[in-house]
Amino acid sequence: MNKVPLTVKGAEKLRDELTRLKNTERPKITVAIAEARAHGDLKENAEYHAAREQQGIVEARIRDIEAKLAHAQVIDVTKVHAHGKVVFGATVDLVDEDTEEEITYQIVGEDESDVGQGLISVASPIARALIGKEVGDTATVRAPGGERNFELLEVRYV
Repeated sequence: MNKVPLTVKGAEKLRDELTRLKNTERPKITVAIAEARAHGDLKENAEYHAAREQQGIVEARIRDIEAKLAHAQVIDVTKVHAHGKVVFGATVDLVDEDTEEEITYQIVGEDESDVGQGLISVASPIARALIGKEVGDTATVRAPGGERNFELLEVRYV
């Protein structure tokens, strides 16, 4: 498996989720299964089957997070010397040249992207168009609705 880029914040979020799943969710499910078993016949016990299904979901998520963290390349953007260029982890302020709308994005790993929060995946078309650009440059993004041009107003490494 290839290295998976993550920001420091993204790696912390995954570690927190892993801790919660192992220390809170897993024990709750174990208790629920034990209680359901105490009710008798497991074939027709909906509580037991629901708890076992939930156990499978939690265990799969634990394995998924552990694999991501094992293959993570955690990048601390505050320690990257990018000399004003857009790199993984950078926060950028853009203006859409057609609509004059200003937008702020942080370029993050695929697993931590959330467009609603301004976090875009490094694999997204807009991030790929921005990587390597500097303030004042224009990035052309090929979107399903046609090309869009964004002027880069500011690059921050926070």
